Amino acid sequence: MNKVVSGIWLTVSILLSLGGIAGFILLFGRDMNVFWMILAPIILAVYQIPAVAVFYFWKRRKRRSQAGQEEKRTEEKEGEPE
Repeated sequence: MNKVVSGIWLTVSILLSLGGIAGFILLFGRDMNVFWMILAPIILAVYQIPAVAVFYFWKRRKRRSQAGQEEKRTEEKEGEPE
């Protein structure tokens, strides 16, 4: 995977994560009470779903890219005479 594209995916996942936390604070931080304190972990988890999904796709693509590069190296080494 191209390093620039990899960096963009990772940056987007970080920004989405920060956006989820900011969204939680903007919506529920002002009127925080016991009810919201109990539900806060669930609400935060729901707001983090987009960030986790993007991070998962980035990690999967990076793993595939690394496996492809290792496969190319193995093929090149097999073709060289000793």
